[in-house]
Amino acid sequence: MIRASFAALALACSVPALAAAAAEADPWLWLEDIEGEKALAWVKAENDATDALILPRPGFETDRARARAILDDDRQIAMPGEVMGDHITNFWRDAANPRGVWRQSPLDAWLAGTPEWTVLIDVDALGKAEGESWVWHGADCLAPDYVRCLVSLSPGGTDADVVREWDRERRQFVEGGFALPLAKSRVTWEHADALLVATDFGEGSMTASGYPRIVKRWTRGTDLAAAEVVAEGETADVGMGVFAFTDGGKRWPVITRGKSFYTTDYLLPDPDAARYIPTIIPDTASLRDVIGGQAIVFLNRDWDAIPAGSLVSLSLADMAAGRETPAVTAMTPTKAQAIENVAATDNILWVKALDDVEGKLFALRRDPATGEWSQREVSLADNATVSIAGTIGKRDMLLATAETMLTPPTLYAVAESAAPQAVQSLPATFDATGMTVDKRFATSKDGTQIPYFLVRKASAAGPVPALVHAYGGFRAAQTPGYLTGQPYRAGPLGLFWVEGGNAYVLANIRGGGEYGPAWHQAALREKRQASFDDLHAVAEDLVATGVSPKGRIAISGRSNGGVLVGAAMEQRSDLYGAVISGSPLKDMKRYNKLLAGASWVAEYGDPDNPDDWAFMSQYSPYQNIREGVKYPPIFLYLSTKDDRVHPGHARKFAARLKQYGNPVYYHEYLEGGHSVGADHAEDAVRAAMLHAFLLRELVERE
Repeated sequence: MIRASFAALALACSVPALAAAAAEADPWLWLEDIEGEKALAWVKAENDATDALILPRPGFETDRARARAILDDDRQIAMPGEVMGDHITNFWRDAANPRGVWRQSPLDAWLAGTPEWTVLIDVDALGKAEGESWVWHGADCLAPDYVRCLVSLSPGGTDADVVREWDRERRQFVEGGFALPLAKSRVTWEHADALLVATDFGEGSMTASGYPRIVKRWTRGTDLAAAEVVAEGETADVGMGVFAFTDGGKRWPVITRGKSFYTTDYLLPDPDAARYIPTIIPDTASLRDVIGGQAIVFLNRDWDAIPAGSLVSLSLADMAAGRETPAVTAMTPTKAQAIENVAATDNILWVKALDDVEGKLFALRRDPATGEWSQREVSLADNATVSIAGTIGKRDMLLATAETMLTPPTLYAVAESAAPQAVQSLPATFDATGMTVDKRFATSKDGTQIPYFLVRKASAAGPVPALVHAYGGFRAAQTPGYLTGQPYRAGPLGLFWVEGGNAYVLANIRGGGEYGPAWHQAALREKRQASFDDLHAVAEDLVATGVSPKGRIAISGRSNGGVLVGAAMEQRSDLYGAVISGSPLKDMKRYNKLLAGASWVAEYGDPDNPDDWAFMSQYSPYQNIREGVKYPPIFLYLSTKDDRVHPGHARKFAARLKQYGNPVYYHEYLEGGHSVGADHAEDAVRAAMLHAFLLRELVERE
């Protein structure tokens, strides 16, 4: 849902400090004490109860072992990290390396499908040597030689990490080099001897959302405490950030001020002074890349005569110098399309778009004489999900994958006018013979057509139980991928479910980005009921078309999807037979006071504002549990170490449901952060547990 890597945040409201009146109104408030002895004892008891129901079941161990084998399969695609000169990096996890190895290969050998790997950092070995449960968070290596790198490592998979300077030639951390303590930091190279750092600098340096409020320039050989302030935001902001683009050998550091989740100011370096100045980029727009001296900007709102959803280009030099900078349209999608991702090589701007939720690739070029842009569609795969995986700048080559729900992904090297070159394909991990995928449309309450993808066996006779996954928020499109390759969504669970003769559905409800900014805005704030109506419409369409019987449909949602499925199960307890909810938001009255919650007010509304709470109170899952109502069984999974969505959401929701006699399955992992699984072992257990839950509640229960 919410991508974050800013600065460490303590529990927003400690249990001892809670007002007596609030505790009286919410008897389960003590479960917000993340590491509290009483709360963890409750967690252990709930975990034990679920384990007792699930782990001894026939088939559980078979599912777990198979899921682990699929996730650890060493035939997986070696996805590209960064091209560093004549080498390419990759981060690899398998059975022998559960936390992974960061490695590199000569680029040409990798492109030929015969990589020659050299391990740079073995995360498992490093964690063992240092006595830490390290989870890899990436490396930022400074071009053009890529020798000095900033390596980020998280203890247990939280959003917070430590950052340490590392030498790629010597393959060791730099003694006396740059090092940041544990925090949700943003950091980038300004040049070889200076960093731009947004982190926790102490009291007053954080926003209400728990992210950095201040950006400093940290010069090599000096103390971080003495770093020079370069930019500051407000306490009410989401947070400050830093990153950089490289364009034709020139580095463009960028400072961002996130005023809300959907409004950002961009600052560029003044060419004549060591300061950063504002740009004319609208605060509702997104800076996506740079190419040929042009900033490539995506419009989330109309800008003058240019419609929302378009890409425009702006001169970086003119903006940095404060000169008048006209916007030139680079691409405007059709009504059925949405621009999802862009990536620049030296001369081509590559665009991945959705066309009725199916992938399209376009190559855009700018005429340096006129400044005008031309585009051509580049054929990769029909009726497939396409994803940008990386670029090879000097060769004007895009690295992209194509897959369907039944066809495993293939990684391609794509040129503008030549046939795509297959670099590596994932071998089929299951037999898809007899399985079908249909793209369908359901009619929502207001008449909007909602696409969804349906996977099942062609031989499935009569209505069968269905698992429907959806998200519906934060502009995040849900695109169909290979059934075994989506641990955040279904992972091997989707495969196990379909192989058993059941139906798996991916629903493209409003709130996401499937059809551009308008699709997201249609379910924003006071319009959120639209996303719930869309989910109900998909489920009702399954019933009306004979796919599934009423009451035998499970709904699944993670993170923001926890709001979705929580509201849906309460609004239509007659329609759904089971619910899966991972790392969920549930208490929308207090979400803005818990961990990173304040950063999402632009998405949901402010519950402390009576006007906003008037519409939020209509769907907030925790507040809308009613005594005497029979709700479908729910499986809640999460991590104690989730420092983005507070564990208290799931804990309190489970406790209140059980208080009123409703069936709850609960599993809280100690590690893993917001993604829950710290490694494939945990992902495999979760897939097996969820499969057992669905079998118990939708297949075996009378």
